[in-house]
Amino acid sequence: MLLAVDTSTRWIGIALYAENQVLGEMLWQTNTHHSVELAPAIAGLLKRCEVSSEQLKVMAVALGPGSFTSLRIGLALVKGMSLALHIPVIGVPTFDILAAEQPLMENVSLLPVLQAGRGRLAVTRYTVTNAVWQNNDEIKVMSPEDLAAKIKEPTLVCGEIDDNLRQLLGRKRKNVILASPAQSLRRPSYLAEIAWRRWEKNETDDVVSLAPIYLHVGDALPVS
Repeated sequence: MLLAVDTSTRWIGIALYAENQVLGEMLWQTNTHHSVELAPAIAGLLKRCEVSSEQLKVMAVALGPGSFTSLRIGLALVKGMSLALHIPVIGVPTFDILAAEQPLMENVSLLPVLQAGRGRLAVTRYTVTNAVWQNNDEIKVMSPEDLAAKIKEPTLVCGEIDDNLRQLLGRKRKNVILASPAQSLRRPSYLAEIAWRRWEKNETDDVVSLAPIYLHVGDALPVS
């Protein structure tokens, strides 16, 4: 049994996963109330799925990038449960969760987007390699206008796309493929699946040294 927790941004997601099935999943938007809402939500999900914490074998957590505070809240809770239950933990970059949800497209880049505060976006690039989306760029922070201006080739954009960004990118119909709102949600069940596959290979992380991925603001993303 695996419990997955994602508190990268205002969107919180938790999921229970066992073998080849999702037992339960919750996803909601919070107004920076992560510390108040997360623990009761986990307790509620466990209860509804009739699972006790002692049945958990591994924990999974989204590492970011994202909000400094929300990431630390999620990671602290997961580490605490991992240590208390004596079970391993697996950290997964938040962009990998978004990428795992998208259909594979040859000769198309994938740009997952996360809101980075003050109107900025955190973005990185994926391409299809060995039949999976693989990250091949650094994480960058930029304005929506800069992002739109730098997309000069067929590109699938997904993630935290608000109405303004959707309209801005929608003007570049030739090169931009916009994921639907539902397809852009960061579902914690995908985090769980990624972590489960790693756990089956004994690829776990050190619970003490595991740390969030924080944003470095400065450079623009070289999309073209």
